[in-house]
Amino acid sequence: MMWAGLVLWCAAHLRPGCTFASAVPNLSGVHQVTGTWMGSTTVPCTYVPWEGFTEHTLSWSLERDSSVSTIFRRDESGDHILPAKFRGRLSVPKNSPGDASLLIENLEMPDSGHYTCQVVWRSADNSLVTRELTTTVKVVKAAATKPIIRAEPGLTLPAGASASLTCEASGSPPISYRWFRSSPAATAQLLSSGAELAWSSLRPSDSGSYFCEAENRAGAGAVQRSDAVQLTVTGSPRVAPSPLLYGLVAALGGAALGALLAVGLGYWRRRRRKDEPLYEVAFRRTADVALLHTEGEVPAKSLQEEMCSNTAKTTVKDRKSPEYENLMTAMESQYEAEGIYIDLL
Repeated sequence: MMWAGLVLWCAAHLRPGCTFASAVPNLSGVHQVTGTWMGSTTVPCTYVPWEGFTEHTLSWSLERDSSVSTIFRRDESGDHILPAKFRGRLSVPKNSPGDASLLIENLEMPDSGHYTCQVVWRSADNSLVTRELTTTVKVVKAAATKPIIRAEPGLTLPAGASASLTCEASGSPPISYRWFRSSPAATAQLLSSGAELAWSSLRPSDSGSYFCEAENRAGAGAVQRSDAVQLTVTGSPRVAPSPLLYGLVAALGGAALGALLAVGLGYWRRRRRKDEPLYEVAFRRTADVALLHTEGEVPAKSLQEEMCSNTAKTTVKDRKSPEYENLMTAMESQYEAEGIYIDLL
């Protein structure tokens, strides 16, 4: 019993003449930690658990402006964060023997100071051993770092897909972001402000080189630019006819809708299969379209017989009104200009 008491006494007081100091737990850490304002940092304080020694209490205190206050305490009743300004921002690992490190989140400038970790162990003979370790914490405002671009879901996508590019930089908030698109003339076009650049439906014309910039107030106006990424959009989307054509159809009536459907369908199929035979189109009542497959011109006799049927029909070739001609011209001009397939079915 006396021998055990001597070991504990030597370990507790660290007397130079004692050779038993390593027989009790000791704290390990660092002398200084630098944290970023509004960020988080960990003040390390660890020890190797020793058989026969049980952690009795753990506390952290802060010395700032010549005043010392306890900010965290762990005992048999649980964890306690004493100053209100630290509540919700301090924590120490639980169920992790030997780790008494202090995590400080949402750092504020007044959090700078000298932090002391104190651990008290109870030995097998009910004696108490205390160790302390002090670390200086310095909170600084950090300039924005060079941003990186994250692409979701990727940089090569089909037309019509949704996509987004996200610009990410480290540093003290708030960080502002801007998006640019490079041009062949080596000039940059400003697209938007914000960390994300998104498309709900990609078009081939969205293909190009993109980069972003980041800056904050801590950087004294210094702007950080990311590396450029190349976005590639493949294929052509299927789109509906333009509102202009719908307006023309509404103005000209139901018969014009039938002509629009017939000509559009024929144009689309010819674009996909050049060797497909042409079609002759006739109309029965409003928007009632009949396609007569032929290998060549439809004989005039056949058309006359159709005209004599119980339901009046008019061929596309017979419609020569100015409204019809304007409709056809507008539709085919739009197809040629957009260079896309329009599915009217």
